[in-house]
Amino acid sequence: MSNETTGAQTTRRVFLGAAAMTAASYNRILGANDRIGVGFIGFGLIGKQHVADFKTFQDVDLVAMCDCYKPRLDEGLAYMGNANAKGYGDFRKMYENKDIQAVVVATPDHWHALLTIMACAAGKDVYVEKPMTLFIDEGKWMVQAANKYKRIVTAGTQRRQGAGVKAAKKVVDAGTLGKIHTVRWSAMRNIYPGFGKTPVSDPPPGYDYDMWLGPAKKTPYQAHRGLYHFRWFWDFSGGQMTNLGAHQIDQVLYCMDAKGPTLVMSEGGRYALDNDDGDTPDLQDAIWVFPGKNGAPGWTMYAAIREANAGSGGDSMRGQLYTGTKGTMSLSGNYTIYSETKSNPVNDIPRFQGHPTGGPVYDNTPREPWLPEFAQNSAGGARGGGAGRGAGAAGQGRGAGAAAAAGQGRGAAPAAAGTATDNRYGLTASGVDPTMALNERDWLDCIRSRNKPFCSVEDGHKVATVCNLANMSLRLHRAIRWDPDKEVVIGDKEAAAACVKPYRAPWDAALRACVKV
Repeated sequence: MSNETTGAQTTRRVFLGAAAMTAASYNRILGANDRIGVGFIGFGLIGKQHVADFKTFQDVDLVAMCDCYKPRLDEGLAYMGNANAKGYGDFRKMYENKDIQAVVVATPDHWHALLTIMACAAGKDVYVEKPMTLFIDEGKWMVQAANKYKRIVTAGTQRRQGAGVKAAKKVVDAGTLGKIHTVRWSAMRNIYPGFGKTPVSDPPPGYDYDMWLGPAKKTPYQAHRGLYHFRWFWDFSGGQMTNLGAHQIDQVLYCMDAKGPTLVMSEGGRYALDNDDGDTPDLQDAIWVFPGKNGAPGWTMYAAIREANAGSGGDSMRGQLYTGTKGTMSLSGNYTIYSETKSNPVNDIPRFQGHPTGGPVYDNTPREPWLPEFAQNSAGGARGGGAGRGAGAAGQGRGAGAAAAAGQGRGAAPAAAGTATDNRYGLTASGVDPTMALNERDWLDCIRSRNKPFCSVEDGHKVATVCNLANMSLRLHRAIRWDPDKEVVIGDKEAAAACVKPYRAPWDAALRACVKV
């Protein structure tokens, strides 16, 4: 009880302190010291990567580390390399540190929203990892907090920062592919038979499990319901839809300039992993229907998630495929364009023994590529053989020179200074994510300029909403109609109720102290 009382008092102090700090006074403080003091919450797999990245920036001070597992806190402080950095087991105490202007939230998913909201109320700018939310209304609260307290909030959906993705968006915007009617993506790996099962036990020494649970419901400790493996439990995460899927969906929404779907359908479950105690799907298929602009016909997005088959076929299995009337673009770090071919539509009807009198009449119109610059010189394939690839910074791109040297005679794609990556994890062949540091740098620059980040809190909210709608459909076993403008479920009270979950005390009161719920 005494711990909860102290926490409530801390929350009130943090909130009142933020109310007294205007944006102008914040900028004066930052101007007096041109280095940004950054605190880190969570020293896990991704949190450690953030620390490594920020250590390379010359205009920041790594001021503090917070983690509710003492061995990780100690390791994180040592890794930061700043003998004066302070360690915290309770983030509320860290938020009172006036040397911290900004925080990086790299905790389990169920903490992302509340930590961001309370940081905004404390006058801190925030970099929050994806997925931003566990349920839809959390995103609304986060946007509200960022606007109310005038904070810079960046979402960790960094892959849109890649030069190849930005160049691919230009291809879409230019209408090169014709009318794009379908986008497909997948997230596939093989971890069969699973990660095993862990019994109920006491947490390890130095692990404040109650703080780790935070706003989530009280459940007994199991090793897998904690460090890293929390991702595969509904109480704390949304499975691979919100884990790997969030990155794919963000790029699609960015390239297609989409706000949100109007209809979502998803099915799946635990089909294959037979030695695993997680409860999120190991198989999930989803379809989203997006509206067109100005009343025009829209497009659909299809997703396939597999945890017990890694697939084959490279880009066609794991990259995003933007399917248009004139061509298809595969995107995974950089892009490849494949031309469709055109001819008399009658010639695509199967011939068999030929049509009797009165049937369609074939002619000898040859097939020609819609996009000659992306097709083989000899266009005769059923779907327009040949491809052009955006030039890769690390040499992955295939242009005219490489194709000619290989005797392929393929046209070159417009230069896209992107690097081919694993579509699942966004990693290059050397095992690095080239876009994470770009996103962090953009956040720091926006802290100074007070401009909107490239991966804004609004963008992160849209991405998480698309993910969460699919998971809601899967768990309810029915399609969900959605109004992307009003951000409400249409005609389904049970689905509408699933847009919010109650926070456990005292975190419900901490939330209400910061935003209108």
